[in-house]
Amino acid sequence: MTRKFFTIILLLAGTVCFAQDDLEYTRDEYLRGSITAEREWWDLNYYHLDIEVKPDEKFISGSNTIRYQVLEENKVMQIDLQPPLKIEKIIQEGKTLSYKKAGTNAYHVLLEGPQKKGSFNEIVVHYSGKPREALNAPWDGGFSWKKDNNANHFVATSCQGLGASVWWPNKDHMYDEVDSMAISVTVPKNLMNVSNGRLRKVEENGDTKTYHWFVDSPINNYGVNVNIGDYVHFGEKYQGEKGELDFDYYVLRDNLEKAKEQFKQAPMMMEAFEHWFGPYPFYEDGFKLVEVPYLGMEHQSSVTYGNGYQNGYRGTDLSGTGWGLKFDFIIIHEAGHEWFANSITYKDIADMWVHEGFTAYSENLYLDYHFGKEAAADYVIGTRKNIRNDQPIIGRYNLNRRGSGDMYYKGANILHTLRQLIEDDEKWRKILRKMNEVFYHQTVTTQQIEHFLSKETEKDLSAFFNQYLRSTMIPVLEYRIKGKALEYRYSDVVEGFDMPVKVKIHDRQVWLFPKTEWQLYQDAVSPQSEIVIDRNFYIKTKGL
Repeated sequence: MTRKFFTIILLLAGTVCFAQDDLEYTRDEYLRGSITAEREWWDLNYYHLDIEVKPDEKFISGSNTIRYQVLEENKVMQIDLQPPLKIEKIIQEGKTLSYKKAGTNAYHVLLEGPQKKGSFNEIVVHYSGKPREALNAPWDGGFSWKKDNNANHFVATSCQGLGASVWWPNKDHMYDEVDSMAISVTVPKNLMNVSNGRLRKVEENGDTKTYHWFVDSPINNYGVNVNIGDYVHFGEKYQGEKGELDFDYYVLRDNLEKAKEQFKQAPMMMEAFEHWFGPYPFYEDGFKLVEVPYLGMEHQSSVTYGNGYQNGYRGTDLSGTGWGLKFDFIIIHEAGHEWFANSITYKDIADMWVHEGFTAYSENLYLDYHFGKEAAADYVIGTRKNIRNDQPIIGRYNLNRRGSGDMYYKGANILHTLRQLIEDDEKWRKILRKMNEVFYHQTVTTQQIEHFLSKETEKDLSAFFNQYLRSTMIPVLEYRIKGKALEYRYSDVVEGFDMPVKVKIHDRQVWLFPKTEWQLYQDAVSPQSEIVIDRNFYIKTKGL
């Protein structure tokens, strides 16, 4: 990563503010969003998160064992944990280590033993407290402390963006995923905990039970979750591209029959997405849907669900076409993230469109597989009404700042437009599948994705992505008819943008090749000619 030096411009009440060009940010944003010197020298290998959750007190306590490989010798390690949670002690090889606060949410741990390049070492961070409560999960994040209709505790975590350090100590940056992870959660014995991966065993300890889960695949921090409730379980076996895949469902006791009906869409999802994207990325860990007291989230191999056992997005169609009511939005969208978020993961949240653009587009491809290409086009085009073009989709790097919420609907329409340029649906499918092979279980940048798509489509897409990801302008195709000639050009475009577009003139489909200078099309055009732009291209038109 290229580093730049910044100038301190303000010191106030312990908060350091910096400036680069027109950008101001705090030290906490820098510590959260950057690959700091205290992070880059060590590589995550393994976590064992071992906690007890006391719902009556809204209190958690326990430890996280962090195993790491030394990439370069260093003695200062950054560990993140957000208040009001507190670190109690940090142990390495039986010795209690010193640590100090580096910011509101970051600690510098002062290691004592040798940290030789290539060696594997571990620390154990003990902590406790009342974690931040999520008031509007999953958007603000934290612990959701709710109760079900039978007055049983109903608890869940969510933390994308805010960071997993809101409830457990870790290396809270997306660039480095742990290779595997054990999750042990102790809860009151009348409740069940469901977390990521596979359940290895359950231990009874008097008034409590401890559920031991294990994740065999790399996992990002925000994908780790705890779900606690009066759950009942059912499941099925799915014959997928890589063989037998376990489907497990955990729902509240009163919702069992509704879930058995609604979750029939899960195998339909898997069939469509394995067709378009390739094998499900986590056969080793299985696939789960887990009911939670919020809308839902893409927790890896433990997808959370709170859509009320109804189709659409809380019963509504985001496209306004009717097609959005043909599927349960949370099942399809959040499960789509298993490919785009959990397997292919952004290194920096500024590139969050890699998660949300491709996954919003997966809704379109689900419809394409089960209901046909025109239904899918109706749906994705219908979602354009939700695009605001308020700011660029790409956010600010190294500060944990995401871009515009347009990353969902505009992102989906970018990909739908790109499909038109390829003019070969089977080639497009192969590109999407190859993308999931090349970047399998990896963290990526948008530049990697853009370069991959340019190479595979055999098209220079640099201006295409600059237009749609880095500006808020929608290309405008201006045209006018002079005699028997059609003149046309682009306006509101970035430098070099020259995307071809398909139009219908009378009953003929033709390709136009606009630039910012006027271009000429002379082929049986008259002043009475009707010019219709193919709706699948995300552009505007203006007749002059």
